[in-house]
Amino acid sequence: MANESALFFGQFLRSPAVTGAIAPSSRRLSSAVCVPVPERGDPVVVELGPGTGPFTAEIQRRLGGRGRHLAVEINQRLAGHLAAAHPGVEIVVGDAARLPRLLADRRLPAADVIVSGLPWAAFSPAHQSSLLAAVVEALDPNGAFTTFSYVHARPLPPALRFRRGLADAFEEVVPGRTVWRNLPPAFVYHARRPRR
Repeated sequence: MANESALFFGQFLRSPAVTGAIAPSSRRLSSAVCVPVPERGDPVVVELGPGTGPFTAEIQRRLGGRGRHLAVEINQRLAGHLAAAHPGVEIVVGDAARLPRLLADRRLPAADVIVSGLPWAAFSPAHQSSLLAAVVEALDPNGAFTTFSYVHARPLPPALRFRRGLADAFEEVVPGRTVWRNLPPAFVYHARRPRR
């Protein structure tokens, strides 16, 4: 865990706008974000911005060898670490804004669940919009999308803009409880019924 934290912090120092946090997400946050991963069937679960893999490990635990788990990471070094740590996950080094194309290339019609570790508040308005559009297009109409936001960022303009974008993109958006045992504290957004 110390090695993962050091790797993550090093990538944050190199590119804070892309990495977006100083430490990997906690187990408590990972558990809260991954709630929509189904306990049965063979779902297609897509993970955006897995970093060093705290959500990856929780998704794998919940899937228990079922379905498909595709992780899209733009940082080559983090993707390499993730591939070594989780050989059962399909790692894609690429931009999450290309998600519909990435799924089509793998003959996947849609994702049942999309879990995001992306730093939404660090993105420009145009980048937020293109990413949300990709999520909506790639998600099954009955699918679920979860992401999180840091408590301290909640009143800031980029976070407010993201919340508005989320409400425009989905019929149902429910914020979860604050996860205080995370650095920094965070809360989860659960979204369903994407607006096409």
